[in-house]
Amino acid sequence: MPPPADWKKRAFFMRARYSAALITAYGIGAAELVVIVVLLGRSDAPDAHSLVTVRNALAMILMLLAGLAIAAVFTTKFVMPSLRWFCRGEEPTPAQRHNALEITSRQTKVHVSMWVCAGTVFFFANVHSGGRNLALIVLAVIFGGAAMLCMGTLITDAILRPMIIASMTANPPSRRSPGVMERLVVTWALCTAIPVSAVIAIMVDRYLLWVIHSDTPIGGPILILGVTAIIAGVSGTVLVSRTVSVPVREVGLAMAEVERGHTDVSVSVHDSSEIGRLQMGFNRMAAEVAERERLRDLFGRHVGHDVASRAIEQEEMLGGDVRTVAVLFIDLAGSTAFAATRPPDEVAALLNDFFRIVVTAVDEHHGLINKFGGDAALAIFGAPLAIDDPAGAALATARELRSALRELRSVDFGIGVSYGSVFAGNIGAEERYEYTVIGDPVNEAARLTERAKDRPARILAAEQVLVNASDSEAKQWRSRGRTVLRGRTRRTIYAEPIKTP
Repeated sequence: MPPPADWKKRAFFMRARYSAALITAYGIGAAELVVIVVLLGRSDAPDAHSLVTVRNALAMILMLLAGLAIAAVFTTKFVMPSLRWFCRGEEPTPAQRHNALEITSRQTKVHVSMWVCAGTVFFFANVHSGGRNLALIVLAVIFGGAAMLCMGTLITDAILRPMIIASMTANPPSRRSPGVMERLVVTWALCTAIPVSAVIAIMVDRYLLWVIHSDTPIGGPILILGVTAIIAGVSGTVLVSRTVSVPVREVGLAMAEVERGHTDVSVSVHDSSEIGRLQMGFNRMAAEVAERERLRDLFGRHVGHDVASRAIEQEEMLGGDVRTVAVLFIDLAGSTAFAATRPPDEVAALLNDFFRIVVTAVDEHHGLINKFGGDAALAIFGAPLAIDDPAGAALATARELRSALRELRSVDFGIGVSYGSVFAGNIGAEERYEYTVIGDPVNEAARLTERAKDRPARILAAEQVLVNASDSEAKQWRSRGRTVLRGRTRRTIYAEPIKTP
């Protein structure tokens, strides 16, 4: 499938949005940290060395600009290759998928490296300003770096999550991702615990006087850290909750589709945590359900849906029971000569048309096609599922087939209908058996079919079928005589439809 015409524009705007969000977050975070350090470093003590100097201001501005530039460069380097295949709608290669999944960790490494380098430069630039200031710088690097790491992770997950999901869906990784509990704890630690710990550290130091001078106002830094803890905590909690609620909601909606019978559904795999395993498990379940439905449908097409349902719902085994049923046997006449003079594909097409007509008529009257035999078919009415008036249903099916089969101009046919007690059940071996019916009515219907081929109506029904049929259907038939059928000793009274086409 060709890529969308605007994929380049879409990739550009996604990369620009991501870069702008990271740079803005880093810039605001760095400015916030500088304000806190400056406020905590103020003192009127004679031995205090202020961190607010022209040299430090220039150094911070240069390091901030350099850091933002480096972040923008590496963002483009890490993200743009993955955005190309994602915006083009392509399936990623293993290398592209690996690169997409490594964006967060690579971005984190760059961020930590820049933060450590900037902190080291600033530390040595103020090495002679006293131990209190150096301790303040070290603490600022630790707490500030953790806060920046939290913001960078949140931004990456929020903006690039669709692309990461696409790479996960193509081929979920085998290694386990952090679980829900781990994500909640880490998010709480980075977004809430760190700024709150900084507030606690400031309060404790107020009494111990290790780093902050006794005359330094601490209200401003505490206010800033408190607001940061609230905003970052809410943002982190919402993001982590979405990583749980969104996939769970998708699985719930997909399960509802399966319940409605739509088995060709799947959900995107977001990660390899317990949420991802839930999604992968659902996809496997849906695929297995679809496969079982396909096999059930295929099974039903081979043995009949009633027999298939009975086999699925009950514990099937060899054996069965005696049932009173109506039997309809239909056989083509002249098919052998037709097959000898026509190509095989034309013969197959004729047989398919024949069986299509027979199956449609039998299904409409709630019968079962028990078996196909070359150019013949055996239908049962009343087994395996009992129906009202099986004799009437068989007679009505015979009349309907006589009209429908007149479409087949190349061959003729005969139909025989009988009624009585048969054995209905599974015949064969434990490893392979089939549902069938055995009894005199089956033989009688087959013999009536032979005679019917020479009759104008092309249908013969045994008398007992009319006796057991409903009055409305029995009135459509009339007895025509009696005969001794091949292989039988007693005479069979037979009937034909009153209306002969």
